[in-house]
Amino acid sequence: MEPFWLVTCLVLVPGVLLASWIDYAQRKVPNWLNVALILIGFAVQGWFFGLAGVGSGALGLLVGFGVLIVPWLMHGMGAGDVKLMAAIGVWFGPYMTLVSFALGAMIGGGVAVLMIMSTGRTQHALANMNVIWTKMQSPDTMFGEFGSAKSFGDSSQLLPYGVPLTAGSLIVLAGHVCNWWVI
Repeated sequence: MEPFWLVTCLVLVPGVLLASWIDYAQRKVPNWLNVALILIGFAVQGWFFGLAGVGSGALGLLVGFGVLIVPWLMHGMGAGDVKLMAAIGVWFGPYMTLVSFALGAMIGGGVAVLMIMSTGRTQHALANMNVIWTKMQSPDTMFGEFGSAKSFGDSSQLLPYGVPLTAGSLIVLAGHVCNWWVI
């Protein structure tokens, strides 16, 4: 295993697992953890790859931030999840970050469907989807509290999104380190 990826496994894996656990237990990812992962990620990128690594980390951070900033602005998720994906991006660079996000989104969607079906909240979920659709129809409501994740109250279960983001990222990392595919 390349030394950079060994350090990534030793630092990032426990970091995102901790973030995922805290998000599950408290429904938030703490800033201190995201900032630590970002700063250590830049330091490790710089140590192994110099300015090119720092640049790759910066692009990864922007991709991780960029893919989730609009859902956050629409009040659909917490800021900690956005910062967690940005922190993962520092370590992974832009391409692996995008793949990790996509896989995490698919896992999150699957988990959400299972949560809805297992709790018998299909009618609530459909009604909430209708509210979200309405929210997205107008710039006046798109970025307001109307149809926010918290506004649904007891009619929905909030998914701690750090969990599927972590799962997607760990699968992509394992695939890269074990040469299951070329990323």
